[in-house]
Amino acid sequence: MTSPDSAPPPHARGYEGFEGRIGRTAADSTPSWPTSTPPIPGSPNIIVVLIDDMGYSDIGPFGSEIETPTLDRLAAQGIRMTNYHTTPLCSPSRAALLTGLNPHRAGYGFVANADPGYPGLRLELADDVQTLPEILRGAGYATYAVGKWHLVRDANLAPGRSRDSWPTQRGFDRYYGSLEGLNSFYYPNQLISDNSVVDVDEYPEGYYLTDDLTDKAVGYIKDLRA
Repeated sequence: MTSPDSAPPPHARGYEGFEGRIGRTAADSTPSWPTSTPPIPGSPNIIVVLIDDMGYSDIGPFGSEIETPTLDRLAAQGIRMTNYHTTPLCSPSRAALLTGLNPHRAGYGFVANADPGYPGLRLELADDVQTLPEILRGAGYATYAVGKWHLVRDANLAPGRSRDSWPTQRGFDRYYGSLEGLNSFYYPNQLISDNSVVDVDEYPEGYYLTDDLTDKAVGYIKDLRA
């Protein structure tokens, strides 16, 4: 038992970390709220655009033969990195980019469609590895992702299976897109919103996945700013 004029015992269940005081009545008590972690003033917005199957010089900033004015403008305002070591497969490249680690260390020595049963090839983001969105969310950022994920092995795409390597379990507040490696731009096999399958009986005439993803991304940002 605690006296009415004291704080709860430091290890009382449900009161861990409570810095206020519990009295006999509300008037005798002092409330306390956990502090949140806002981003440091001046923290930049961060957009990561990952595109599969492109060559080094396929965009303007690196010598493309076609005009890419929007990408050129983004590059002019940022930093060009020229020593990124990619792999010839999308899942390992994505895992390396999200974690900053060698893809084998991140759990993806191969594309995420199987489970050979060896270390570095479990095709799930390792438990002891932090992703970029996890780090940013810990610093007070809101984190969103749209598009292809392809960091879930096939067995864990089924209902009732582990979601440990799904986007919202690995640092993203919201996610909309396809967990699979290949899908249609016009009639996607399956779309995921956060942790649930989007129930679609029939896609509307003129549906195009890129437009859908763009609308969803804009909606996320509007929700945040509102």
